[in-house]
Amino acid sequence: MSALTDILADWIPNQRWFGGKGRHWAGVTEEGFFLDQSDPALSVHRVRIRYTDGGTDTYLVPLSWRDAPADELANAFVGAVSGAHGSNYAYDAMRDRDSTVPWLTHLVAASTVGPMHFHPAGSSSSGGAHIPEGLPGDVISTEQSNTSLVYGESAILKLFRRLEPGLNPDVEVHDALRGTENPHIAPLLGYIEVNDPDPAQEPATVAMLQAFVPNASDGWRLATSSVRDLYAEADLHADEVGGDFAGESERLGEATASVHADLARVLPTEPADRDWYTTTAEQMTARLEAAVEVVPDLAEHADGLRALYAAAAASDEPVVRQRVHGDLHLGQVLRTTTGWIVLDFEGEPARPLASRRQLDTPLRDVAGMLRSFDYAARHMLVEQPGDPQRAYRAQEWAERNRHAFRAGYAAAAGVGLDAASPLLRAFEADKAVYECVYEARNRPHWLMIPLQSVSRLTTTD
Repeated sequence: MSALTDILADWIPNQRWFGGKGRHWAGVTEEGFFLDQSDPALSVHRVRIRYTDGGTDTYLVPLSWRDAPADELANAFVGAVSGAHGSNYAYDAMRDRDSTVPWLTHLVAASTVGPMHFHPAGSSSSGGAHIPEGLPGDVISTEQSNTSLVYGESAILKLFRRLEPGLNPDVEVHDALRGTENPHIAPLLGYIEVNDPDPAQEPATVAMLQAFVPNASDGWRLATSSVRDLYAEADLHADEVGGDFAGESERLGEATASVHADLARVLPTEPADRDWYTTTAEQMTARLEAAVEVVPDLAEHADGLRALYAAAAASDEPVVRQRVHGDLHLGQVLRTTTGWIVLDFEGEPARPLASRRQLDTPLRDVAGMLRSFDYAARHMLVEQPGDPQRAYRAQEWAERNRHAFRAGYAAAAGVGLDAASPLLRAFEADKAVYECVYEARNRPHWLMIPLQSVSRLTTTD
């Protein structure tokens, strides 16, 4: 391997966006090109990792290069490579403001640089926003599977770290929705693709640029603030606390239904046939069997989960399959002065891109948000797991806001949304199983949250 490949192999496993934690590497290769050769130079690298289980992942790593160490970028340091004229110092370019300008410069110019193509969106999609050429971007430190840069108060660039051939659903959905003038999305300003080394494959989506929503609060922060207010008032119920969140949960349900309606209007739909119910249940069961291998504590709930999935397979609830969000939770929505904005339509990053672009049921998104209310209510219980009073109040808050969200969604969609729906309960359970695996691998002390939800779902009559 080259010196740079060795450096990247050491650096990548420690990044939050790396999705292969817990898997053993069989090898790694790297290829790159220069996107900008000013000072600092900006290069873009595709790092392909092979695992001993036979899988592969390709990650995008932009690097900025300096001929001397930059003390102010110590936290972004990747490594040093010796050259003919001394050492060259590589930094995470997404954390080096001096290297963030070229992304938008090339978007404005609709450039092609090496294998990379820049596509500014049509003016009808901007909603009055524009691409702020010449402005540096500031990294959002809370990102996990991707990395985002905010340019002033007008645009946000999201870099997709894990690359797969094909158009990313986040770009595809926002591009399709741009003519609907839906008030619950941020307009698309452009996107970037890179050709696959295999000419038979489609280009991979590298990044997308959207209008930035300033002065907004994310749903997770607002919801958890409400929970803290409830915990602070020991003698009040959830509907009596000044920070009651139920009204916002209802409006969020209405916003979600509005986005689903427009997705059904501008993208394909089809009624689900009997095979869909059977296949969906089989896929849930397969994920459960794999999860039990990672989280042995799931084994005691496995029979109950299989029963939930069997009930979903036998359900006669009508389902119209359509494009959905695919990974909806409180961290994917923003509250502005005028209402809720839904973000990040790429689906669960761990799933293959092709499956994330398939038609699905809106119930998957509803279940995801219901799970998020449980997380918001119970995340503080991790600190005091043996406090029955807090556990009772968490359950009360979760149920109040889950009910409000369902009510808002049902009213806006004009359909019933029964909490006892076999399909909805199965999708909730499937999501909770996914969460168990995630927590076991990343935050073991949080595993109690999804495990308790699995217990509730499998014992509720």
